[in-house]
Amino acid sequence: MKLVVITGVSGAGKTTVKSALEDLGFYCVDNLPMALLPKFIELLAGRDEVTRAGLVVDARSGDFLTDTSRVLSDLRAAGHSIDVLFLDAPSEIILRRFSETRRRHPLLGKDIRSDIEAERTRLSALRAEATAVIDTGELNVHSLRAIVLGRYGRADGNLAVTVMSFGFKYGVPTEADIVLDVRFLPNPFFVSTLSALSGEAEAVRSYVMESQETKLFLEKAEELLTLCVAAFEREGKTYATIAIGCTGGRHRSVVIANELAVRLSAFQVEVKHRDITRGRTVPGIEVQK
Repeated sequence: MKLVVITGVSGAGKTTVKSALEDLGFYCVDNLPMALLPKFIELLAGRDEVTRAGLVVDARSGDFLTDTSRVLSDLRAAGHSIDVLFLDAPSEIILRRFSETRRRHPLLGKDIRSDIEAERTRLSALRAEATAVIDTGELNVHSLRAIVLGRYGRADGNLAVTVMSFGFKYGVPTEADIVLDVRFLPNPFFVSTLSALSGEAEAVRSYVMESQETKLFLEKAEELLTLCVAAFEREGKTYATIAIGCTGGRHRSVVIANELAVRLSAFQVEVKHRDITRGRTVPGIEVQK
């Protein structure tokens, strides 16, 4: 059985994740006590049409959360694949979301700030078990849904590897499993004939690739990532996101992401350039669209 435990603070997006998993064919249940999880999986295991399930677990479970580590450990030992997806967001954003929706916090205390902190304490054991933590503070429902579909949309059991370029000035991708910083490589932004181009241009690629540091970095990165991705696959992961970052996400990270994707072609690799179109650069200036 492939089980995704959806958990996290109230207001961080658990309902959105549950809906996305249901659209992918997961059999989902909300607020089942952890102590009943083995029985739940046992019942589903007898149905050939159900091989993937989602379970929402949150602070409403109260004392039932105390057995979290033991229950998950026993299920993994029995051969089941368990992902614990923990959703979080800054407290101020959670407060704003509750204010906008006019919902009451599920702990039903007198002070919502205290409720949020109490909830984090109750969920500490589950967070410690998390295989992935997503900060939804800067994500809308569509972005969060896209991340879930990307992570769990594959049913063939093969590992899907995404090599993503990004700009640190726009933030590190929340879905990244591995982050590599290439800001130490020669920067085409400061070359007048290259600045307005992107890393997809052959002139920019040649400029970055001619550096001895680039060649050494790619050699070491290929060795590291081949080891990590093979281990991910062996452990039964269905996705892995490798994020390559430079300052703006238009030049160096794009070149390196493309090169690494070629070097990792033994795996199923997709390349994404998150920030390549976020601005058009000219020498010394960046003009945002």
